[in-house]
Amino acid sequence: MSRRVRKAIIPAAGLGTRFLPATKTIPKEMLPIVDRPTILLVVEEAVRAGIEDIILIAGRQKTAIEDFFDVSYELEDKLERDGKLEYLGILKRVRSLANVISVRQKQPLGLGHAVYCGRSVVGDEPFAVLLGDELMSSRANEETTTETLAKTYVATGLSTVAIMEVPESETSKYGIVEGETMSDGTLRVRNVIEKPARGQTESRWALPGRYVFSSKIFNYLENTKPGKNGEIQLTDAMMQVAREDGLLGSRFQARRYDAGDKLGYLQANIELALDNPELAAGLKTYLKQLVQKI
Repeated sequence: MSRRVRKAIIPAAGLGTRFLPATKTIPKEMLPIVDRPTILLVVEEAVRAGIEDIILIAGRQKTAIEDFFDVSYELEDKLERDGKLEYLGILKRVRSLANVISVRQKQPLGLGHAVYCGRSVVGDEPFAVLLGDELMSSRANEETTTETLAKTYVATGLSTVAIMEVPESETSKYGIVEGETMSDGTLRVRNVIEKPARGQTESRWALPGRYVFSSKIFNYLENTKPGKNGEIQLTDAMMQVAREDGLLGSRFQARRYDAGDKLGYLQANIELALDNPELAAGLKTYLKQLVQKI
């Protein structure tokens, strides 16, 4: 069986409560980072890693995401008639990025359940999981986080997850992995803890929302009982993967932003705007002036 990773699941069924009232009618995944929806940045990362099929696990009131990746006949026709071919090209590029498949998660039963909803589309292939409110920004000459994980999976045949070091004060915000660092710098994971209480672990290796799994994880998810908060936790199934099959943790080069947090969202907008040649000079001037006033 081929180890090539061609499919990715992006859970997008959350309510976006931290951004209410903005997300009352707008999916949080459609909130813009400069001039692009958050979800587009995540899909672009997946595509750079060779992903062909994007499986959106969506809930109610998320049809705007599906529409975004579809044809907009009226808009595209008007742009063409008005000679605005640059904008038309942008829209055509978006809808041709990947094959987008939407699967409805009918009940909010946790991240593990959201991933399991994609089983029928993924089949027996390895697949990536990219959380839609976690942004990983890699420059054109850098390997994306999903690329790094996919390459490790191809080389080893082992499910591989992104890890990052966090302060002790923040471990309770994340899934945390414990294990031994190998000679090549990857972590051989032996334990996974969902948002540990203070003092529960000495590990600082957090899970920032990028994974590549063998399809065997679906077997573990199928039998996973509701855990913390009454939800089916992905980390519980990952624990089974670590014990039965082997699980690796890989560090990454990309700049990471928690776009599900208001401060993280603002940081992503500012820093990615500074990468934009059209905005960088003006924004730098403004920020310098603003700092002088504070």
